[in-house]
Amino acid sequence: MGGAHIAHMPPRAASPIRVGMTHERTTASWSPGAASEGASEPLALVLLFAHEEPERVGEVAFVPSSDDPLVIGRRGDGAWMRHRPRTHEATGPLNDPTLSRHQLQIRAGVAHNDGRLPLTLNSRPVTSAPLAAGDLLGIGDRYLILVTRRPSRLEGRPPSHAFGGPDPNGWVGEGPTAWSLRERVDFVARRKAHVLVTGPSGSGKELVARALHRGSDRARQPLVSRSAATIPESLADAELFGNVRGYPNPGMLDRPGLVGEADGSTLFLDEFGELSLELQARLLRVLDAGEYTRLGEARSRTADLRLVAATNRDPATLKHDVLARFGIRLEVPPLQARVEDVPLIATHLLRGIAREDAELALRFFRGGSADGHPRVTLALVRQLVTHPYATHVRELGSLLWAAVSQASGNTLDAVQDVPVAAPTQPRAPAGPVDPASLDPDLIQAALDRHGGQQEPVWRELGLSSRYVLSRLVRKYDLRVRGRGG
Repeated sequence: MGGAHIAHMPPRAASPIRVGMTHERTTASWSPGAASEGASEPLALVLLFAHEEPERVGEVAFVPSSDDPLVIGRRGDGAWMRHRPRTHEATGPLNDPTLSRHQLQIRAGVAHNDGRLPLTLNSRPVTSAPLAAGDLLGIGDRYLILVTRRPSRLEGRPPSHAFGGPDPNGWVGEGPTAWSLRERVDFVARRKAHVLVTGPSGSGKELVARALHRGSDRARQPLVSRSAATIPESLADAELFGNVRGYPNPGMLDRPGLVGEADGSTLFLDEFGELSLELQARLLRVLDAGEYTRLGEARSRTADLRLVAATNRDPATLKHDVLARFGIRLEVPPLQARVEDVPLIATHLLRGIAREDAELALRFFRGGSADGHPRVTLALVRQLVTHPYATHVRELGSLLWAAVSQASGNTLDAVQDVPVAAPTQPRAPAGPVDPASLDPDLIQAALDRHGGQQEPVWRELGLSSRYVLSRLVRKYDLRVRGRGG
């Protein structure tokens, strides 16, 4: 998302504001050599691992576009900086005693190793090699560097948190993707419209939802949140809209429901796509005018609320008229779109683990304190930044726990026999999906995935029967592979 920013333009009434990613990887995995940014942005180096100077992880050095060389070493160029919006704090040359004074020279996009430590490019030994965005440079076992493309200027407010640490909303990251997300969240938080937050499982949608509330004019009231997947179908009306005392059964307490409780505040419904289409439809009047009726009460009430809904589903699977009520849609990037932030997130997660377990802090952290830096190897960091994440930060946390459990000394090393998690498929919503809400491309993709077998397709799409799917196939003239006609 390097350089992506929100165009502050008034939305047209007919369509929602989409504040998604530009320049992001959309594949399920990342591999060395995969470009992460637009080719028009300058080539840059990002420190992912620094054995003697872990506090420098996340620093950036831009590669000159001219023939002037960039020299890396203890007497190299002072090109390294903490690159943040409206501030570029120079930090000077690297300072590892095993590093040569002039260890590495990069001229016209080609790296030349001039020092005593060996150089690797994407884990292969080299002495000279051209660089491309997505490459990983290793200098001995002391430094791991990501080659990327990055805007020379980052958009956003001046930072209010320590470099590499969590911001006030708990988000960790110093790369363009993280800063662009902060800028978009800041913009959306000040708007009035309901928001649909999308993104893969474990990408941080709940953090974004809480940040939207915290940055809004409703922040004086507590956020009301609930996982929609935990709302029983039979009790949905009572859970959402509440009930009067003694209804539907004698002895029932008076309850405001989630909507009433969120009056004057924000209602966050996580896993929104797990609501049946019928339940989604019951929220239409709430989304339009805040109107709802408690069980056992004849008159309608009005709640002044903003709904923030989150889902890892394709928005096209939601009820189409409910989807139309979300004036703003905000996409949270996958971990593969912010590779340079993975070591910073890993450190943050390890600190959280160590703060709850003093024994682990003493064993794995420098100085025995969770406020310090964990002792990790270059091999582990390389594994973390190249892993094909399916559940993103959750999966990163699991990898770190595996490294802790497998460690034999006081340093965390690469995990052995790492299982690659399959991307999670959201379960079908309760109740049949409205066929009119399904995009033909979505149906065709499901047919292709199952080799033309219609039985698993209609179930995956949440249709009421295979006959409904057959009608859609004929209506849109879709291809059913694996059979003639």
